[in-house]
Amino acid sequence: MNTGLILPWKGIVPKIDSNVFLAPTATVIGDVVIGPEVGIWFGVTIRGDMNFIRIGRRVNIQDGTVVHVDSRKYPTHIGDNVTIGHSAVIHACTLQNDCFVGMQACVMDGAVVETGAMVAAGALVPPGKVVKAGQLWAGRPAKPVRECGEQEKELITRVPPEYWALAQEYLKVGIGKVG
Repeated sequence: MNTGLILPWKGIVPKIDSNVFLAPTATVIGDVVIGPEVGIWFGVTIRGDMNFIRIGRRVNIQDGTVVHVDSRKYPTHIGDNVTIGHSAVIHACTLQNDCFVGMQACVMDGAVVETGAMVAAGALVPPGKVVKAGQLWAGRPAKPVRECGEQEKELITRVPPEYWALAQEYLKVGIGKVG
């Protein structure tokens, strides 16, 4: 099998839907549940060792991203139809359905990215902040810039199925099949 590393932690084995693309260099550890049609790309680490991580349907977590948790208070929740760009850090936060986190962005402990919102590439969403539905946030620290325009809305809608189609191409040639 040409898939990523799936590791138990303290007796808890990740639960990964059979209809997932898990790149050979990705790692999933511990209390993690991953829904169908999810693409976990090359070099991604999803580490549910100190709390839990839940990932919905049709999510794409792009190359080099780290998804982790807080040991005391915050797990990580990622809804459906979410895009997480290359080299992002998703730490102990909630990404609601149909949102977008850009490349090299960081979303910190207790933060929430609401439905239809976008975090720009390179942005840092500080602990506890709420990126309101339909807003675009940018900067370090991130702040609201404006409402998402047609370009952002189109990306939020287009990218998850586009990445799932690419993942299916990898699966067809035997790369990344779970189970």
